[in-house]
Amino acid sequence: MPSVDDVPPRDRRPVLTPLPGEGDLGLVDALAQLTFAVQGALGRIAAEHDVSVPAARLLGIVRDRQPTIGELATFLQLDKSSVTGLVDRAAERGLVVRTASPVDRRSVRVAITAAGRELIDQGAAALESEIAVLVADLTPAQRTRLSVIASRIVAADARRRGIDIYATADGDGLWGPEARA
Repeated sequence: MPSVDDVPPRDRRPVLTPLPGEGDLGLVDALAQLTFAVQGALGRIAAEHDVSVPAARLLGIVRDRQPTIGELATFLQLDKSSVTGLVDRAAERGLVVRTASPVDRRSVRVAITAAGRELIDQGAAALESEIAVLVADLTPAQRTRLSVIASRIVAADARRRGIDIYATADGDGLWGPEARA
C-alpha cells in the first residue's frame, strides 16, 4: 500500500488549515473551513444562550428590520412553515413579537423585543470575540481587506436572491425596490 510520501507533493491536498505562511488551501477548501470555524463559534454561542442557530440567525435579522415571514424564509433559506415555527418558539420566549403589516393585512411583520435585543447583543459581542481570535494572525490591513471582500460576496449573493441587506426598519425594510416590483 502506498504511503503519503509516495504521492507527488503537487497531488497532495492539505487536510488541516496551514499556519500563516504555510500555504494556500485553495478558495473552496479555505472558505469551507472558514465557514466551519464561524458556524462552530455561532453554534457554541447559541447553545450558551439556549437558542438554536436558526433562532440566533433570526434574531440577527430582526435586530434592525421588521420582515414578514416570507421575507424571513427567503433570507434564512428555509420554507415558510419552518420559519413560522421558529418565530412561534422565539415569541413564546418573549424574544420577538408579531406586528400587523401596514401594507397587507394578511401579512405580519416580526419585530424584536427588549429581551431579544439583549440576547442578540450579548451573542453578537461573544461572536465578535470569537471572530477576533480567528483573525488574530492577520494585520489590520488584512482584516479590513477580508471584511471588504466578504461584504462584497455577501451583498452580491443577497442581491441575486432579491434581498437588500443594507436596508433597515427605518429605511425601505428588508427588500430593495426591485424585489417589490
